[in-house]
Amino acid sequence: MNRIYKKNEVTFAIICIAIYVVGTSMCEALSESLGIVKLPSMIFHTCFGIMLLIWLRRNGLFERYGLAVPAYPAVRAWFFIPLFLIGLSGVFFGVTLKYTVPETVFYIVSMLWVGFLEEIIFRGFLFKGMARKNIKTAVAVSSVTFGIGHIVNLLNGQDLTETVFQIIFAVSVGFMLVTLFHKGGSLIPCIVFHGVNNACSAIGSDEAALRVFGSAERELFVSVTVSVILCVLYSIAMWKTLSDGKAAETA
Repeated sequence: MNRIYKKNEVTFAIICIAIYVVGTSMCEALSESLGIVKLPSMIFHTCFGIMLLIWLRRNGLFERYGLAVPAYPAVRAWFFIPLFLIGLSGVFFGVTLKYTVPETVFYIVSMLWVGFLEEIIFRGFLFKGMARKNIKTAVAVSSVTFGIGHIVNLLNGQDLTETVFQIIFAVSVGFMLVTLFHKGGSLIPCIVFHGVNNACSAIGSDEAALRVFGSAERELFVSVTVSVILCVLYSIAMWKTLSDGKAAETA
């Protein structure tokens, strides 16, 4: 593991992406076979996440990948309001228990670890590895590959239209998060946002959203459009208010 990392950080990131994607797909298929939602995925994501955390700690890489409290002061908490709005959008129209209580726990735990894994792989290993040569390319590749990676959901039986919208949403979110990490210096807000946003899908009320928008397609279009606009505006704000991992003196 260390040998591959020291030789080429980007190659290391690609290997981690492959392990994550293949492992997640296999676990989702196993979940369907067992008839227990997210249990295999939770086990895989937890084990993979703990393994990476131990490896990062042993090699003193927490600081390099932003696993530290943001340098900007707590008074800037208002700055994260758009992030929280997008992250909690899945439960805006109500909360419901879609699965059994144990399955809901499996789902939420799995998604929280997914938040860590995808951030440390895409915004951490991949972005940092590519940023050595070109920041703009690193931002673009990190964002786009993160979005396109969601195409694997097609293999798990997800609808094509839903997958396309999910990819568009993921690319815009990926751009926002890599900007926040690059300009703010901490990956913690990105991990928290990502994990919470994913976990909300386990308890968000689809029926309530349908009553508001009239159809799943309309709800998907509106939610993705609004989210993309917020992501773009938020990214612009970060470039202006954050610098070198610290909040600018003027808002």
